[in-house]
Amino acid sequence: MKIVILDAITFGDTDLSGFSELGEVEIFEKTLREETSKRIEDADVVVTNKVVITEEMMRNAKKLKLVAIAATGMNNVDLAAAEKLGIEVKNVAGYSTDSVVQHTFSMLLYLLEHSHYYDERVKSGTYAKSGIFTDVSRPFWEIKNKKWGIVGLGAIGKQVAEVASAFGAEVLYYSTSGKNSFAKYKQVSLTTLLEECDIVTIHAPLNENTQNLIGYDELSRLKEGSILLNLGRGGIVDEAAVAKIVDEKELYVGLDVFEKEPLALDSPLLQVKHKERLHLTPHIAWTSKEAREKLIEGVLTNIRETCC
Repeated sequence: MKIVILDAITFGDTDLSGFSELGEVEIFEKTLREETSKRIEDADVVVTNKVVITEEMMRNAKKLKLVAIAATGMNNVDLAAAEKLGIEVKNVAGYSTDSVVQHTFSMLLYLLEHSHYYDERVKSGTYAKSGIFTDVSRPFWEIKNKKWGIVGLGAIGKQVAEVASAFGAEVLYYSTSGKNSFAKYKQVSLTTLLEECDIVTIHAPLNENTQNLIGYDELSRLKEGSILLNLGRGGIVDEAAVAKIVDEKELYVGLDVFEKEPLALDSPLLQVKHKERLHLTPHIAWTSKEAREKLIEGVLTNIRETCC
């Protein structure tokens, strides 16, 4: 059995030796679209995180039995074509929940407590020259007794809600499908959630219900000083609208995901004047060492169950 890994760079320092126990392995750090078909043409198993697999590519790969997606989302593979061709497609779910929840609070606390500002106050010598033991030039508030709104109350959203509750926040949520109901927390409309909450975090997939869900009008509904975090998918929040409003209003926004990844150099997000109101991380919420290890083990399990 030949296993081809198309974008190993996304796994970082995770041990990939387990693949060699299952067969011949060919590893590519990155794969461009025009390189994909040639690289998978004699593969039995293709492992991809974000490399797109089209019908034509699968038709040319005559031995292909399994496309093992090293992620939860499956939109990078033509699923209808795979089914028609008798090729299995398997993803890995649940591996990154703890990591994403942790990063949610990392982003929140960075913005809430003005961590960059105070770090620079000390390192620049401003604190040393102040003659006073403390610095309260950038006030912050506590999470306790604040309203925390969650967009998308799936596995990640529910765990964020649990931790937010432990901090003493009142949790509200908006169901992007309109079908989910979870009695433990109060379900509200998107408008109510945006207008009432001090913190809003997004943990939803990108689909017809969430594409451009949060635009300029929605951002305008947020309270002064409130915080919005998107750890769902790029495309849910309008990035141009974010860049505009953080320079007009005291809103704090954290984004771990973007419409186009990597973020383009000409993105309006890189042009904002009030950079202290914006916290950007390069789609890393899922990438704790533990999460990446769980992911690879999940991929190996899928290969064993399908091909061994």
